[in-house]
Amino acid sequence: MIEILVENPLLLLFVVASVGYLIGNVKIKGISLGVAAILFTGLVFGALDTRLSIPKVIFSLGLVLFVYSIGLSSGTAFFQSYKKNGLRDFFFILIMLIISGCIAFALALAFGFSAASITGIYAGSTTNTPALAGVLEFVQNSYEAGIADSISNDLVVGYSFSYPMGVLGGIIGILIMEQFLKIDYKAEKEALKKEYPIGEQLTSVTIKVKNDQATGIALRDLILEHNWNVVFGRVRKDKNTSLSNYDMELSLGDTIMVVGSEEEISCVEEVLGERCKNKLSHDRFKFDVRRIFVSNAKIVGRTLASLDIQKNYNAIITRIRRGDIEMLAHSGTVLELGDRIRFVARRSDLKSLAKFFGDSYAASSKVNLFSFGLGIGLGLLVGTIKLQFTDTFSFQLGNAGGPLIVGLFLGAVKRTGPVVWALPYSANITLQQIGLILLLASVGVSSGNTFIASLNSEAIFFILASGVISILTAIITLFVGYKLVKIPFSILLGIVSNQPAILDFALTRSDSSLPSFGYTMVFPIALIGKIIIAQILFVVMQSM
Repeated sequence: MIEILVENPLLLLFVVASVGYLIGNVKIKGISLGVAAILFTGLVFGALDTRLSIPKVIFSLGLVLFVYSIGLSSGTAFFQSYKKNGLRDFFFILIMLIISGCIAFALALAFGFSAASITGIYAGSTTNTPALAGVLEFVQNSYEAGIADSISNDLVVGYSFSYPMGVLGGIIGILIMEQFLKIDYKAEKEALKKEYPIGEQLTSVTIKVKNDQATGIALRDLILEHNWNVVFGRVRKDKNTSLSNYDMELSLGDTIMVVGSEEEISCVEEVLGERCKNKLSHDRFKFDVRRIFVSNAKIVGRTLASLDIQKNYNAIITRIRRGDIEMLAHSGTVLELGDRIRFVARRSDLKSLAKFFGDSYAASSKVNLFSFGLGIGLGLLVGTIKLQFTDTFSFQLGNAGGPLIVGLFLGAVKRTGPVVWALPYSANITLQQIGLILLLASVGVSSGNTFIASLNSEAIFFILASGVISILTAIITLFVGYKLVKIPFSILLGIVSNQPAILDFALTRSDSSLPSFGYTMVFPIALIGKIIIAQILFVVMQSM
């Protein structure tokens, strides 16, 4: 069996992926490793035989697919977050990075690690391959060939032993702090739904107007006065049913459909009157309800207000479903491929609306290979740009940083003229999963080989040190960020997720997309910061 896997690296890849995925779904006391189990499965297979390997291009491909698709899906929220809390978040992340470097320095003094070993341990425990690559390049340019090779081997050995613990340590840190701080993910998700596009539990009710103070006032002014986050649908006045508009004024006895969360609807009910048992939604004689897919590329990336729906059709958009996320439709909502829009519209307009938005599930799920390939190409190009600070110190964003940063920008822009950069939601999730699986399987198998080849009595100290760095850094970041800086815990999960496997675990624990926003917020800063800190750590230790 081993011989077959040695001769067929693609077979090895999919065996590791399938077995790891199966193990990842096993829950023990409600906890599972998720996709992260693929990494540990890869380590086991890699340890079986040093000849087992997966082509390096598979690792690069998985990394690029993952970070680029994450960037596209999180671009808007990333820039909104920094616009709101830019300096606070930047300095918090920077200080946490410096603390992780200081922990590594203290461990080097305590255990007597060499400069190369502790730098490799630091890069592995923070799962930052570019940091390792930066120090390796620095060593090759600063030392004679024989000495450089010896130092490089120590760097790689330290990195190989610490990388798996870097992943496991982050997960352990999350589990410890969510229990210590008694985190209620559901409550936090509910509290943040207005700030982040994470979806809402929407419902609809019919309210009868019984409050004099709510009459004779335009709906627009009522919404602004009470800051309601709802959408109004059909209105019945004197047995005549029509669609609401912002200029409409309500009268006593009118009934109106309201769509929103239960909490928001209760606020509306308190002002307008009381709920009716008979819903206006049951009356579909003149107006009907229909869900329509957005598959027309010409309207993707545009706001609902720019489409002038009510000007051209007798229709109202009440809700938009994006993947598993359902959200209210507002004038500033930007459409994406694959969105499912819920209309309340005159029956005669439904066919025209379907044609305008496309309404093709197949078309809304396809990847535009031109924009997708061009975006990744731009990202890889940006990643090759070398920033030279001194004769011996330089760094590149590489295959991780370049595509991520370009993805963030393009995800925020969404379209440039006729070119739509955003991916359909379903396609984006699929590409993230594929990229993550390729990445974890490759890293696991390659680290397993080195793990066995370098196993000695010193290895246990490397593993312990990496565990201390990763767990302690995660605990300090989560505690300080949550208690002192007041960053939501779910966002902090993304900040401590320095590796895609940890991010996947964080997404599973929080049961929301909130950690993705923290991950994309920290990644560019962390990537550059860890490269610099690793080189400073090596130089300082080497000079002692």
